[in-house]
Amino acid sequence: MLVVLLVLTSFVRPSVPWAFWPLVALIAAAIAWLVLLTLSERRRRNPDPLGDLTSIGGLEIVDAHAVPGEVRSVVPVGDVERHQSAIDLARIHGGADQHAVLVPRARRWLSRRYRIGVQLVGDPRPRHAGFLRPDADARWRDGPDAVREQRVFLRVPARITGSTRPHGVELDLTGLGAAIDAARESASGPSPRSSAR
Repeated sequence: MLVVLLVLTSFVRPSVPWAFWPLVALIAAAIAWLVLLTLSERRRRNPDPLGDLTSIGGLEIVDAHAVPGEVRSVVPVGDVERHQSAIDLARIHGGADQHAVLVPRARRWLSRRYRIGVQLVGDPRPRHAGFLRPDADARWRDGPDAVREQRVFLRVPARITGSTRPHGVELDLTGLGAAIDAARESASGPSPRSSAR
């Protein structure tokens, strides 16, 4: 509809005000409708098309606990420089040590590249901290992506580094392999999953 209205602007000139101004009003209404439709669609989905969570309520969460005695596998989160405000809020409300939910198929606005997003969940409202770095994303992409199809998400221990900006975020992924296996089993079998808290 918007394209048809824009094509009509090539035929209707401002010298004919009785046709021009109603056409301008229709174009403005069509653009406003398109913006509202896009924003309402984004709010209804959890996670939204960019991979941001509105809450963890209603999601199936499987915890990837740190494995004691194993060498700690610390993975720094990438793109944290873009999300310093959200990391600040997560640190204020949840402290330096908290958990993060991994969200597969997340992306930045206007980017075509899908990555695993990291949402800090120490605060009641999830805060986007960034994405797994390319090497960790390549290693772990298939597992979280496969369980996401059953609406299961993985929660890992996280630590916010630095008492002031710039903050960093480190994830402990020692238990991620076992959590992926448990999530696959629970998604295919009748055993109960961990509930989101």
